[in-house]
Amino acid sequence: MKKHRTTETSNEKSLLLDEWSSFEIVQFMNQEDGGITNAVKEALPMIALAVDGIVDRWKLGGRIFVIGAGTSGRLGVVDAVELVPTFSIEEDRWIGILAGGYEAMWTSLEETEDDEQLIQSTLEDYNFSARDVLIGVTASGSTPFVLAAIHYGKERNGLTIGISNNENTKLSSICDYGIEAITGPEVIRGSTRLKAGTAQKMVLNMLSTASMVRVGKVYRNEMVDMKLINNKLVYRAVQTLMNATDLSEADAARILKENDHNLKVSIFRVLTGGTKEDSLHYLGEADGHIKHAIQLYYQKN
Repeated sequence: MKKHRTTETSNEKSLLLDEWSSFEIVQFMNQEDGGITNAVKEALPMIALAVDGIVDRWKLGGRIFVIGAGTSGRLGVVDAVELVPTFSIEEDRWIGILAGGYEAMWTSLEETEDDEQLIQSTLEDYNFSARDVLIGVTASGSTPFVLAAIHYGKERNGLTIGISNNENTKLSSICDYGIEAITGPEVIRGSTRLKAGTAQKMVLNMLSTASMVRVGKVYRNEMVDMKLINNKLVYRAVQTLMNATDLSEADAARILKENDHNLKVSIFRVLTGGTKEDSLHYLGEADGHIKHAIQLYYQKN
């Protein structure tokens, strides 16, 4: 007998949904979404522990795999793809794996969520190791594709994290860190692309963003490891350098160019007066953290 899942139960408050006006529908959806923040808030201690675990494995050179089917998998892919230009990480460091592969990003392939063999062979192809992290995302907490991935990861001593939207899920029971954002019945019964999906995106944002901050990809609250691949990002880098150093726009643009558009090096050199060699040395010693690198510079000079 299946365990009771609130994501699959009927929302007693929306039984007359098909009789409401457009405004009444969207107003109710907005009201229901108001509870998502509290659902995620309850999971914050576990989310923070998961971030610590990700950072530890990252420093060892580990990779993060985000596994899911349907909406959950697509959200994982979206988050993973955005990290590459935002934080200049290698494409093979934070990887989204969606049941059904590339085609499932654009086409509903619901049957693939039961394919346990596929995810195991996919992780084998990636040579998943004990340094790596698996993040499984499933609203129900019981999707076979995700559970099979977690079992595979645990057998190889990888770190396992689960994100689900029910209480005491199978996923949580087999993960090192089980994150449960309990969002309750959906506006339309079982349509977990709604509240559950929104909560999952919030948790994924926290895991990736907090991890990137912790590994030195942010100075103050500025992105300092962006790939400057278009004019908008170059302009943003100039603005970041201005905010960090009080330089004029012209001077910031000039210094950024002089330092090969390396924003971290530019900030370090302006704030310390050090050379390019100094910046590379101390940033390396500080694992990329600008504030730590500056402290080390002043301690030794």
